Amino acid sequence: MLSRIAESMFWIGRYVERAEDIARILDVQTQLILEDPAIDEAATVAGVLSVMGIEDEAAGDGPADRAQLLELLAYDRSSPESIAATLGAARESARRARETLSTAMWEAVNTTWRAIPSGQFRSMRPPTAFRWVRDRAAQINGIADATMTRDEGWQFLVLGRSIERADMTARLVAAASLASGAAWGTSLQACGAYEAFLRTYKGLETERGAAEFLLLDRLFPRSVVFSLNRAEQCLTNLEAGSRADARAGFTNEALRLVGRMRAELEYRSLSDVVADLPVEMERLQRTCALATDAVSRRFFAEGQATAWRGDVA
Repeated sequence: MLSRIAESMFWIGRYVERAEDIARILDVQTQLILEDPAIDEAATVAGVLSVMGIEDEAAGDGPADRAQLLELLAYDRSSPESIAATLGAARESARRARETLSTAMWEAVNTTWRAIPSGQFRSMRPPTAFRWVRDRAAQINGIADATMTRDEGWQFLVLGRSIERADMTARLVAAASLASGAAWGTSLQACGAYEAFLRTYKGLETERGAAEFLLLDRLFPRSVVFSLNRAEQCLTNLEAGSRADARAGFTNEALRLVGRMRAELEYRSLSDVVADLPVEMERLQRTCALATDAVSRRFFAEGQATAWRGDVA
């Protein structure tokens, strides 16, 4: 597969996942601000910006409020972290890989993007806008699942989605571990995991249980271990034809990084992992960034791609 096409498929997966995850976080957090009078708005907004790796000062002079948060992370097309910019980047990646995509998938991505410049997205009330983003992401992913052959293009698409998902869940876990009150419940809701968590843990909500579920559950598709395992499978499949003679170790640096991180999480005791969650999640974010760089060096031509402003070096 041409490196240009492979790179575009990888970033379609990442950008669509990123837009959905931002929408999930903003939906939960902005509703909390509106519904709970005891919530400190400035502290909540600062916490969301921290999850995204953005300093509070980036939103303007003084502490940011809900309106500034929505502008920065949802509507402002000039802000690289915003939903609007991310959907635009997904559409541009899809345009570059147009000959590889099915007509249905291209139309789904393009129709989603057209709501941004037309003003349709900005005109929606925030809860409606965030639900729309989640629905459009689900539609794009569903069409990809139903219409794409499981070739290299598919592997790169799922690889990008999985790395992005692991990175975002790590950010949510790190933020919850530093906060107090209902932070873990909020993180579960942002990941769409609340009902699945309650069924798994028989209705008992504990911080340790929430951390274990979001990090280690092998059956929930947004857990870190599930996402890393899926990324590892994609990398293994992409190397299937080139590793016949590799009898020791891994020649693919991204596969080595992702596999080691997944194994460390699964085989260490939960007590060790949760003892210092912010540090552990920073390591995980760094691994995701390094794995992305390794994928780029191995499979893609030189190029630039949008990354989190707060990517860990």
